[in-house]
Amino acid sequence: MRSILLFFLFVLTINQMTAQKMMTPELLVQLGKVSGKGITKDTKNVIYTVSTYNLKTDTTTKKTFSIPLEGGSPTEIKDVSNLLVDTNISPDGSFKLTSKEVKLENVLGVDVHNDVPKSNVKIYNALNYRHWDTWSDGTFNHVFYGAVNASDYELIDIMPNEPYDSPQKPFGGSEDYCWGPDGKSILYVSKKLSGTAYATSTNTNIYEYNLVTKKTVNLTPDNKGYDTQPSFSSKGQLAWLQMKRDGYEADKNDIIVDIDGVQVNLTEGWDGTVNSFVWNEKGNAIYFIAPVDGTVQLFEIEISTKNKVPKQLTNGQFDVSGIVGQAKNTLVVNRRDMNHAVELYTYHLKSGELKQLTHVNDEVYNSIELSTVEKRMVTTTDGKEMVSWVIYPPNFDPSKKYPTLLYCQGGPQGALSQFYSFRWNFQIMAAHGYIVIAPNRRGMPGHGVEWNEQISKDYGGQNMKDYLAAIDDISKEEYVDTNRLGAVGASYGGFSVFYLAAIHNNRFKSFIAHDGMFNLRSMYGTTEELFFVNWDLGGPYWDTSNAAAQKTFEQFNPANFVSKWNTPILIIQGGKDYRVPIGQGLEAFQAAQLQGIKSRLLYFPEENHWVLNPQNSIVWQREFFKWLKETL
Repeated sequence: MRSILLFFLFVLTINQMTAQKMMTPELLVQLGKVSGKGITKDTKNVIYTVSTYNLKTDTTTKKTFSIPLEGGSPTEIKDVSNLLVDTNISPDGSFKLTSKEVKLENVLGVDVHNDVPKSNVKIYNALNYRHWDTWSDGTFNHVFYGAVNASDYELIDIMPNEPYDSPQKPFGGSEDYCWGPDGKSILYVSKKLSGTAYATSTNTNIYEYNLVTKKTVNLTPDNKGYDTQPSFSSKGQLAWLQMKRDGYEADKNDIIVDIDGVQVNLTEGWDGTVNSFVWNEKGNAIYFIAPVDGTVQLFEIEISTKNKVPKQLTNGQFDVSGIVGQAKNTLVVNRRDMNHAVELYTYHLKSGELKQLTHVNDEVYNSIELSTVEKRMVTTTDGKEMVSWVIYPPNFDPSKKYPTLLYCQGGPQGALSQFYSFRWNFQIMAAHGYIVIAPNRRGMPGHGVEWNEQISKDYGGQNMKDYLAAIDDISKEEYVDTNRLGAVGASYGGFSVFYLAAIHNNRFKSFIAHDGMFNLRSMYGTTEELFFVNWDLGGPYWDTSNAAAQKTFEQFNPANFVSKWNTPILIIQGGKDYRVPIGQGLEAFQAAQLQGIKSRLLYFPEENHWVLNPQNSIVWQREFFKWLKETL
């Protein structure tokens, strides 16, 4: 009897352990989010923060730690003000930089009609009236400077009365401004356009403000695309990132260096695009990160007027997603992969060794079964070789059959690398028993400029064939249950789902589209960054003389083919998404419902193009897998 009881206790324990060995939505949302802040002045330690959400208390805590550069145990610290170099302080230590909002335009009803203070009205005379998830209220970000100990009212606005932003909205930060090497000037990024011109252009410039003369000079007047991230070397040499074409937000991003007054494009001859960069300590080379072959890797390029080829420093099935700093022969970087959230690593410039420095989430990952992630090369319909990532369920058994999901990436020109998302998380999809195939279809960086650019004005063309080639290729495997295939995606990935729903020839049994473009006409009429739809869709739908636009709005508009839908679809929409506004999701849901197609609307009133609230994200995950369980 005792032996039988012990046996059952053993089985129960094993079952409980097994139940806890998979990633869950609740576990995912409570992982620590690591952010490197820099290397200490004495180059001995690395400072980083960890943000952790507690589901029971619905609170997020953020703690700061110091860890030896050579590795070891972290120490929590309360004050980092004397440990790190403060780039907001001028080189001579006299002044400080900051940014804040300035009210410059009358937009609110009360601004114009002050006798109705409780009115809730906004009045606009031009475009750019809303951006990302915020309606314009007449305020603009401005850069200020003042004495180190100056109070807010003593700070000096370097853009007085200018109705332009620096840092740029909605995501710009301290990378949009910096001190000149002599401390007598301030460089900043701004798109000095208004109304329709602002909404249809990507022409940011780098400006230099002189503290003595109070005058501002445009340093990049000849370039019509993005100029961003100005940064000076230890030698006082200026570099920045540049895209050439106005209106093309996914143009090749190059590193420009001012060499003796001449702007030299260091990466012009390289068939890639740069995400971000830092100068090396000596000021004779630059380290940068860039997508390559379905990953994001670390590169180095020398400063020279001659055409130099970047040297790839790292290589592997992971992303180097950011550079924290350098201490002699050691770089501190962010590293992630599809099974692990970001941790800090050190990269040794001499040996090439990449070594894990922080271990914030090791305990969690060591307690669960991880997925197997493999690179799979798929031959496309036009004979190209396409990188695809295949993520298998933990404890994958090739003798069994598994439901399989085609993941459709957004962007559309966003890299499908070894990223680790806290929503579109492949690890948790695999943990629920699904194989995931994620193809690097046409329109993604990391495979050459031509591959990246092909998608523009061809939304329903070759890249749709690439999707189908990927799912058809993996479906040849015996372990794929071809009667249980689904397609999921967000943004352009949501568009992809809406479009595939009409052309998939009954391959798929279920679809999930999050904040996807459904009706390109109403999308053009309500989205805020018009440069995007002008470039990618070809221009306004009413321009009958524009063949590219007419093709897009007729041949590639999912709303035109909704009568061909016949498959269950879950539609997710954020109420504050102004990039792909709410009407897109509502139109799609209404079309499905009126045709009697099994469909569900998951609406997040307070979310934008993303889902940021932790509890909302848990509902997102639960409803995501609930739908798949019902329909696959």
